[in-house]
Amino acid sequence: MKKTSFFQRSELTSVLATFQQEFWAVGVFSMVANLLMLAPTLYMLQVFDRVLVSKSELTLLALSIITFFLFCVMAFAEWMRSRVLVRAGVRLDARLSSRVFNASFDAYLNQTGGAPPRAFGDLIQVRQFLTGNGVFAFFDTPWVPIYIGVLFILHPWLGIMAIVFALIQGALAWWGYRTAAAPSEAAVKASSDVNVYLQSKLRSSEALEPMGMVGNLQGPWHTRHLNYLTENAKAQGVTQRIAAVSKFIRYVQQSLALGMGALLVIDGQLSPGAMIAANVLTTRALAPIDMMVGVWRGFISAREAFARLETLLGKYPQRDVALKRVAPKGVLSLRNVVASAPGRAAPILKNVSLDASPGTVTVILGPSGSGKSTLARVIMGIWTDVRGDVLLDGMPLQGWDRGELGPYIGYLPQDIELFEGTIAENISRFSELDSTKVIDAAKSAGLHDMILRLPKGYDTPIGEAGSLLSGGQRQRVGLARAVYGNPMLVVLDEPNANLDDVGEAALMGTIGTLKALGKTVVLITHRPGAIAAADQLVILRDGAVQMTGPREAVLEEMRVAQAIAQQKAPAIGLAPVAQA
Repeated sequence: MKKTSFFQRSELTSVLATFQQEFWAVGVFSMVANLLMLAPTLYMLQVFDRVLVSKSELTLLALSIITFFLFCVMAFAEWMRSRVLVRAGVRLDARLSSRVFNASFDAYLNQTGGAPPRAFGDLIQVRQFLTGNGVFAFFDTPWVPIYIGVLFILHPWLGIMAIVFALIQGALAWWGYRTAAAPSEAAVKASSDVNVYLQSKLRSSEALEPMGMVGNLQGPWHTRHLNYLTENAKAQGVTQRIAAVSKFIRYVQQSLALGMGALLVIDGQLSPGAMIAANVLTTRALAPIDMMVGVWRGFISAREAFARLETLLGKYPQRDVALKRVAPKGVLSLRNVVASAPGRAAPILKNVSLDASPGTVTVILGPSGSGKSTLARVIMGIWTDVRGDVLLDGMPLQGWDRGELGPYIGYLPQDIELFEGTIAENISRFSELDSTKVIDAAKSAGLHDMILRLPKGYDTPIGEAGSLLSGGQRQRVGLARAVYGNPMLVVLDEPNANLDDVGEAALMGTIGTLKALGKTVVLITHRPGAIAAADQLVILRDGAVQMTGPREAVLEEMRVAQAIAQQKAPAIGLAPVAQA
């Protein structure tokens, strides 16, 4: 029977465990560097107690050459441990960057409120801490007892004094950790709230400025900004108090070490050289602890970033790269699908079931708020809170690798999202450019002639989020992207909302072509002209399927229902039911 470890490592911890060789190397170089830190102490002892007494220049030269060589070795060890950590940081980024990208994308896609994940900022923070000076304090601290032991050799009182100050600085480090944790976390959260609020409003600047809403939104921003300033001032105040106390203790320690050494020299228990050496050695012995006091805020931030990364990677595990399936045929089935949203008592979709076969066009109709766009997101697998079955070729949509499935899926959302790049890159989904497929997709969207009139044609940059294009042009580019490569399943959410007659005619031609090629097309629209292309109609109302079936049968059912409603309307004093 396979034994399971009591301690289950997280994915992030497992990745860090693969850097054991690097950490061992840093430990070895730290050992060499810290042992050679005794060289200045020994040099002072020899100079004061031997060279000055013997007045031997040859002895001084030999001691200086040996000490210089030891300093070179120490500098090499310091440089090598820094180099090893920097390379480990680069490797850590290479190991985790793609993984964090996929996990943060999934988290952003599945977020239902609050700030988007700052995964890459967390990764950078962890990497910088692991490759910065702060981590050296953790490697140097184990050598503090060695230095204190040397002080005991020089004189017991020097060692006792070093232990006392080590305990004081250790207590200061613990107090700094307990005191600085909450203010630092509050300051980081307040800063994130300000940035998220500001970025969300800047994305809508074109709507805010004409309607004079900038001043109205400045108040909430200013409140958040003042809160950030307050929390940041608290965090900095705590950090500065800790730094001030640490500096006071350090100065007191240096002075007392020198004073105690002088007292021992006066009593004849210590030589002058040992007094100077003990002062330097005491400072060096307590330097790692003092450094830990200074890096507590960075350590706390790195620890919180590590915890957020660990949670993110645990919540959105690695996609199965070995998962391979044959190309889908496009058979779509929904069984008793219920879609909900946080803060909403009733579900958006209620027990929706439908089937769409290759070579057919399914048109979904319904009033605003009936759940049409939510249904499109459910079909695409990008709605999080879903119960029921969404099947593609009889397999749950979550069972497909999205990178592998993507080329066989076309999706045009109601809110068009384009990306900074050229028209050709956006149409080709930023994959390897195939000129023939790009032109065919552009022609399908009625976009080809317009593109040729642009100065750089298909190589024309569209700006961030397609800002250099009109609404109709953005929708046509999005439509061309959706049909690029003739995918097996195409879902179009209001594709003709911003199209003119030429564009709509091209759209109907594209839908006919996709149908003739045996593709599955799901079309969400409010325009009656699209009904003519439908093989089956689905009528949504209040999140439930009110009518579904072949086009003629549903239209006949709607006509009968309307006629009955018109007959009853005069009797009950109601206006005739509007035609769907």
